[in-house]
Amino acid sequence: MEYILIIISAVLINNVVLAQFLGICPFLGVSGKVNTSIGMAGAVTFVMVLSTTVTYLIQTYVLDKLGIAFMQTITFILVIAFLVQIVEIILKKISQPLYQALGIFLPLITTNCAVLGVAILVIQKDYNLLEGVVYSAATAVGFGLALILLAGIREHMDLADVPKSMKGVPLSLIAAGILALAFMGFTGIVK
Repeated sequence: MEYILIIISAVLINNVVLAQFLGICPFLGVSGKVNTSIGMAGAVTFVMVLSTTVTYLIQTYVLDKLGIAFMQTITFILVIAFLVQIVEIILKKISQPLYQALGIFLPLITTNCAVLGVAILVIQKDYNLLEGVVYSAATAVGFGLALILLAGIREHMDLADVPKSMKGVPLSLIAAGILALAFMGFTGIVK
């Protein structure tokens, strides 16, 4: 039951983008097309789960054992940067169109504060390894859900007749705000 609560909380209630405001750059930058958003969600999921697992093990078996827990942030950033490079190489070989569509946003996963934030939150919440993996996977699903929903909304908004001054970023920010309000409706589900 505890894992179900972690999943519901991470996906709906404490959504990393809509409630904690982590990962806003790729959220707004890649949410123009649903296909691109699905690819970015997959890449972020892979990096987030893998980096959380690796950083948890490094924190537990290296940093804490050596008494250098103060090196957490820089160590986590280096691990995430390394993993993003691996994802970039794999995507370039496997799916060239997705690699091209993600463009500059793929290397930006390195500086996506959602990935680093989740790795640090797993340590702060004192989760064990399995809870941490479940939390990071659920958080990545929540990130992907918000990203894909906003992409779908933005695709529909492109077809709408809106004032010129509202096209693009202003209307996207309004849509993101309304989406965040909608997710706030889930707050009472988990106590």
